[in-house]
Amino acid sequence: MLRLKNNENSYGLVTILLHWLIAVALVALFASGLWMTSLDYYHPWYNSAPALHISFGVLVTLLVVARMLWSLFSRHPQPLITRVAALAASAVHLLLHLLPLLIALSGYLVVTAEGQGVAVFSMFELPPLLETAGEGAESAGQFHLWLAWGLMILSLAHALAAVYHHFMLHDVVLVRMFGCNCPQKRENNE
Repeated sequence: MLRLKNNENSYGLVTILLHWLIAVALVALFASGLWMTSLDYYHPWYNSAPALHISFGVLVTLLVVARMLWSLFSRHPQPLITRVAALAASAVHLLLHLLPLLIALSGYLVVTAEGQGVAVFSMFELPPLLETAGEGAESAGQFHLWLAWGLMILSLAHALAAVYHHFMLHDVVLVRMFGCNCPQKRENNE
């Protein structure tokens, strides 16, 4: 039975759901962002795609904040790696939490550059806090894109590290994120 909270051997349901929901959503936002920048003015999604991208971006940002808060106040499974590797993993995890926030901030600056608010699913609007000139919006847009690429590359490295742990080190780093309440080493049935 999967618990809600983390324990010393594995992650709980809340952490697992937030992790995978955010991961899938960030990849979808990245793909939709690349796709919508290729649309011409006459494309039927020219206006709708950015509005949906922005709205889902706000939701994902809220999920990332919730994940960060949950992580701050939750127990973490015991590290299965050396102290130096654990510090490197902590740095990567910190970046995986901060990059989406920086991406959201740069996206917010792009949208509010001309003084308009950020409409979220046409239900409510986040007010503009800063107004930047057109050049500022272009710079924020470039920053938004590069941060998104950085996040995708770092996420890929994170996933490859988990696969390396699973197949090369034969530990439970990967399966813990699927709810396995396992001992530190997997049984090698090869």
